[in-house]
Amino acid sequence: MEKFLRIRNYKGGHVDTEVNPTRSTAKQFVHYAGVGAIGTAGHYLLYIALVQAGLNIIAASAAGFVVGALINYWLNYHYTFNSDMPHRQAMTKFFFVALAGLALNTLIVFVLNRMQWHYLLAQAAATIIVLLWNFAANRRWTFGGD
Repeated sequence: MEKFLRIRNYKGGHVDTEVNPTRSTAKQFVHYAGVGAIGTAGHYLLYIALVQAGLNIIAASAAGFVVGALINYWLNYHYTFNSDMPHRQAMTKFFFVALAGLALNTLIVFVLNRMQWHYLLAQAAATIIVLLWNFAANRRWTFGGD
């Protein structure tokens, strides 16, 4: 079955392009990871600031995750997936995925903290695992129309 991916060109217009589904996934993942790096920067900046201010690392991680999720939604909607889905529908799905990611993130940080990992290493491990989960869920369900 042939698949088509709607991509945004640099002038802001839309081009419908036939793509190899494998290449499409890889290219979207690179975009998603780049967007995620921006969201992760927001996450870590808040996380570190809150931990340094004395907040519990689990609460600080959760607060940082929410900020990162907001940044990621906006950029992925417009850039990675170039969605024209109504925000109400896309944002609802995106934040269900984000909540599942938050639970996974919190569990990983909690477990690794109990294992005496440094809080930044624990968060880095959680970030990688949650990145993979969120990409798959958002590509397939949030913006994939399933």
